[in-house]
Amino acid sequence: MANTDAVVWPVVGHQWAVELLYPLAQNGGSGPRHAYLLLGPPQIGKSTLAWAFGGALLCTSSGTRPCGNCRSCQLMAKGGHPDMRLVQPTDREGNVDRANGMLRVEAAEAIVHEAMLRPLEAKYKYILIQDAHRANDSFANKLLKTLEEPAAHVILCLTANDRAELLPTIVSRCQTLELRPLPVELIAHSLESRGAADATEAQLLARLSNGRFGWALAQLQGKQNREQREEDLRSLWQLTRASRVERLAFSQSLSGNRENERLFGLLALWTGWWRDVLLAQAGCLDACNNIDHQAEIQRDAQSCAQVDVQAFLYTLRRVEGYLRHTVNTALALDVLLLQLPRPMTQQ
Repeated sequence: MANTDAVVWPVVGHQWAVELLYPLAQNGGSGPRHAYLLLGPPQIGKSTLAWAFGGALLCTSSGTRPCGNCRSCQLMAKGGHPDMRLVQPTDREGNVDRANGMLRVEAAEAIVHEAMLRPLEAKYKYILIQDAHRANDSFANKLLKTLEEPAAHVILCLTANDRAELLPTIVSRCQTLELRPLPVELIAHSLESRGAADATEAQLLARLSNGRFGWALAQLQGKQNREQREEDLRSLWQLTRASRVERLAFSQSLSGNRENERLFGLLALWTGWWRDVLLAQAGCLDACNNIDHQAEIQRDAQSCAQVDVQAFLYTLRRVEGYLRHTVNTALALDVLLLQLPRPMTQQ
């Protein structure tokens, strides 16, 4: 593919995936399969890639697709197209809730109905299902009907965090593309070149992002996100030196928070922090991600036992996995908080 073609797709990184999908939407190409599954952690770029692919499929240009000029491209740019359907998790009242909502059977029934209709303007009907890992069993089983008996004019694209959270029968009927974390320098350069951040801030966000450009961009656009990080770090430092009673009280307040996105975001911050502490203990401070708090990293690296840090990271990873399934949240968090490393002088 020529470099000028790649620029048409507003996707940062994941060039291998762009190069795989790009020819399928072009005139004279082999044409797309009926279903695709984009996998990867939140905010890594799955939806951006899926939207770009949909725009290319629906474009009516006789040249490079998407052209950005035809009626279809203009409609996609405005967020709507008669042959494009976006399906997202909702709460019980039907409001979009990607953090804690579900994909429900009513949405699957609408997809089945939509798939029976011919396209109005484009060659295909494109159905983008975000967060397929949040599908309940009724939705998943109903969706299988469309996947098993696909109409030639319907292209489905699903996004999900992990294939393990999907029915194997759904995964097997899709062409899977697993997006990998992007290099730190690519994210930093992309943020800086957009004029969104100076070199120092771009480097910090790129390191903290774990390879997710969408996450870095969201942090940059929301001042309260950065303030929340500082508050969460201060809370973690206090917990490290807190009593068992204080730790259990914090665990109780955390387990009462039903905002899963908030909980897992906090656990990710803890993982990143103690990973940095472990790196500092190994003499690799330059490899740390929290580069704006190197003094605090060195403090914890010197005051906490390395074996305690390693054990906590192991428990943290297991607890995070448990919390994504049906476990006692309060008990799991109690175990985690009690194992949080403390300075050796307090042991």
